[in-house]
Amino acid sequence: MPLLIIVTLLWAFSFSLIGVYLAGQVDSYFSAMTRVLLAALVFLPLLQWRRCSARNAVTLMAIGGLQLGAMYLFYYQSFLLLSVPEVLLFTIFTPLYIALLYDLIERRLSLWNLAIALLAVFGAAIIRWDSPSGDYWAGFAVVQGANLCFAAGQVAYRQFMRQGQSLPPRQTFGWFFLGAALVSVIAWLILGRPQYPQSATQWTVLLWLGLVASGLGYFLWNKGAIQVSAATLAAMNNALVPVGLLVNLLIWNRDADIPRLALGGCAIAVAVILNERRNKIRDNLNGTYRST
Repeated sequence: MPLLIIVTLLWAFSFSLIGVYLAGQVDSYFSAMTRVLLAALVFLPLLQWRRCSARNAVTLMAIGGLQLGAMYLFYYQSFLLLSVPEVLLFTIFTPLYIALLYDLIERRLSLWNLAIALLAVFGAAIIRWDSPSGDYWAGFAVVQGANLCFAAGQVAYRQFMRQGQSLPPRQTFGWFFLGAALVSVIAWLILGRPQYPQSATQWTVLLWLGLVASGLGYFLWNKGAIQVSAATLAAMNNALVPVGLLVNLLIWNRDADIPRLALGGCAIAVAVILNERRNKIRDNLNGTYRST
């Protein structure tokens, strides 16, 4: 749990930094690629090339390509369609996707999870009920793509590490970033535009996001993810939302429609809280819930 809290605080500023200094000013594919390549530089010196089996290397690359590479492609595009608070609020769906993915692994279907998801969608509609534009709903869909990639990557990494690994994570995590780099480089070569950082501030933001928020952040997050229960992991995915919103509203976006944002956010939060409460009660009855 402490690792997840540390990373939550670390990532709280990332949303606003992207929205304020990069979105619409620097090509989103270039930003994603640069961030991933910088993150890879952190762990490549620690990578045990010969001691890691080819199967584990390919698995980690696939997880990294999904959780980080593909997720960033959706994530950066969303800032072109939505405000920072909206992007933050719509990331609250990630725990529901984690629950649904675990249902898929267990080969079961929960109508409860589907109902909770509909309640959360209703909360999203409240935020822009007056005139939801095409960009708004397109942005909503793009964020869900990012959420699905991030959720699937977390579930896959937990399953991978539960199989037992001979090498410590720091000596294999470079493969994770190499997989993400492969996806982001190909996307930039095909879809990127010649829109590069024009100021020292923008380059500094990219360096921070790449070396610290991504390089250190994703390693600590995935390491923390295997130390807690699935319910705790799902709940911690939403801890970033209030912290990130607080940072954005207090520092960069004081003119936001806070009442409507709060009402819609509360509806989404109620959906997730109901879901987490039900999971905790069910796990307690089954003797599987582990408090952290």
